[in-house]
Amino acid sequence: MWMNLTINKRKNNKDMKPEHLALTSKSNTQLDLEALYKIAPSCFTETRDEKTGELRHVVDFHKLRQLLGDNTVEGELEAYEFTWVGKQAARREAATPINKTLRPVPESSVDWDSTQNIYIEGDNLDALKLLQKSYLGKVKMIYIDPPYNTGNDFVYHDDFHRTQAEEDLEAGNVDELGNRFVKNTETNGKFHSDWCSMIYPRLQMAHTLLTNDGAIFVSIDDHEYRNLKYICDEIFGESNFIACIVWQRTYAPISLKKFFSESHEYCLVYAKDIQSFKMNLLPRTNKQNKDYKNPDKDPRGPWKVGNLTVGPAVEKQVYEIIGPTGKRFLPPSGYCWRFTKEKFQAMVEDNRIWFGENGNNAPVPKLFLSEVQNGVTPMTLWTFDEVGHGQEATRELRELMGESVFTNPKPLRYMKRLLQIGTDKDSLILDFFSGSATTAHATMQLNSEDGGTRKFILVQLPDELDKGSVAYKAGYKNICEIGEERIRRAGKKIKEELQGAALVAVRNGKSSQGDLFDQGNQQADGHKGRTLQADDLDTGFRVFRIDSSNMKDVYFAPKDLKPQQLELFADNVKEDRTELDLLYGCMLDWGVQLSMPMSKEEVDGCTVYTVNEGDLVACFSKHVTDNVIKAMADKSPLRVLFRDSCFNKDDQKINIFEQFKQLLGWSDDEALKNIKVI
Repeated sequence: MWMNLTINKRKNNKDMKPEHLALTSKSNTQLDLEALYKIAPSCFTETRDEKTGELRHVVDFHKLRQLLGDNTVEGELEAYEFTWVGKQAARREAATPINKTLRPVPESSVDWDSTQNIYIEGDNLDALKLLQKSYLGKVKMIYIDPPYNTGNDFVYHDDFHRTQAEEDLEAGNVDELGNRFVKNTETNGKFHSDWCSMIYPRLQMAHTLLTNDGAIFVSIDDHEYRNLKYICDEIFGESNFIACIVWQRTYAPISLKKFFSESHEYCLVYAKDIQSFKMNLLPRTNKQNKDYKNPDKDPRGPWKVGNLTVGPAVEKQVYEIIGPTGKRFLPPSGYCWRFTKEKFQAMVEDNRIWFGENGNNAPVPKLFLSEVQNGVTPMTLWTFDEVGHGQEATRELRELMGESVFTNPKPLRYMKRLLQIGTDKDSLILDFFSGSATTAHATMQLNSEDGGTRKFILVQLPDELDKGSVAYKAGYKNICEIGEERIRRAGKKIKEELQGAALVAVRNGKSSQGDLFDQGNQQADGHKGRTLQADDLDTGFRVFRIDSSNMKDVYFAPKDLKPQQLELFADNVKEDRTELDLLYGCMLDWGVQLSMPMSKEEVDGCTVYTVNEGDLVACFSKHVTDNVIKAMADKSPLRVLFRDSCFNKDDQKINIFEQFKQLLGWSDDEALKNIKVI
């Protein structure tokens, strides 16, 4: 495999030809190995891979123990840890690569050629594995609203889930003959362990995708809050815990509840690296600014009074102040003035001290609105009047979609606040339990308000809807269809609102380039006067669907074939796959982001694809000519990709290899790294 720590051994240049692109997802184990090799290369040695015959780096644990000294443990020591039956299997699942790919679905997409937003249909664990190569360390913010554990079966039936009999045996509840040792009650660990086994590998994969200054926000209720906190402490590190937001999700009690009417949910917030993470302040509101006045018409603008005294008293800051009318003032007993005498006098001369309109009042400092911080530090309690409630969210979605097609969506105001504090204006956002696609809607809405260019990746399992449901009767067959349609409608609505705001500005005597932003909250972040036109806003999305690999199964097991049999599989691509399937599948495998712009051209009857002006140049056509090679080389590509069927003989591969070396001035190693075939 070209992506791992393999060392290629070549006898001479005659043996050099493009290598095959690795077409499996990158495992967490491989990522850990590469990270360890960077900081402790002396702990690695070489061994020959039994499958490929190539040399690769492996860890020498004896050397690693020597390097770590006393900072290692062995044996079953008692320690503080959180565990459950199935945890080791969940860990292994995260580290297991898959032979799957993402197939483009342009017909379900919007603005395919220009959008940078992504919507993925399929199991989110598969999606997270497939995204590893292209998006490792690229995601600024992750938000997820995973299924809450109500005791029902999960939609996400991962391979490591066990039957109750297997669970009992592993937990020690029964012997190998099935004789039960303990009473099987509803309080047994499987109720929680299944949920923990579902969420654990997904959070492991999510951790690797975050930028160093990124953060994850996870919604949860009381059922699994404790377990989720333990898991996040383990995966993200207890020291990277930022806060637990409590959201008041309903404004009215449910009288049918036996004890309490639950009116809240939680959102756990963890940084990838708390030293690098910087949370944004919330925009100031008109309510927060209402106390600022300007009774003395100060040219610095509105201000409000502060407090000039502080305790306990510091002797050098206890002094007499004489007001403009001659009235004398001392701080209260046990207190002192906040400033030294020299500092206070300088503030008087700068008109920063207020003695009242008649000059007889006790002195107070003037706090100018223009000088306060650009925002407000978020609190951990979010009330429904601030960020919305469940009923509001249901109403929003119903008005947009025409029917109540989804239960328990999140309010737009709630999601927008999370985005405000967790993202920059150009951040990439990931939601891999996307549901009704509130995250996408809120991202587009916030971009339209503050001029941002945030991008989203959404993942949703196409869980089939009940045939008796409102959504099914409205024409939707699965949850993905609901989410995709919401993005279409929301994007159209947001653009119409921007266009309407521009028309109002023109009618009011402003130019079409006038300020379209809210004059209150949205200007606090420094975008005052900036204009956003409807055409500038990205409301599109590229749809991809998880499917089996583009390659025939035999491609993944050459060790099981005799050399003479390999010639039978020169064209190893499945018959139902298009060139677009191959292109985007290889973009994933080669670490190129799916949102990159793509163009194509015809040269000598062959189609040449160019991704992001040369990040990847590919040709899958037969009978590749010298003109095709030259056209591809003219792009100054970083990566070059062909299909096995482009060549009739290995000699042709070697010849093309040499052509690119000559045209681009690549060395042997650069050519081996940059040219691949599938």
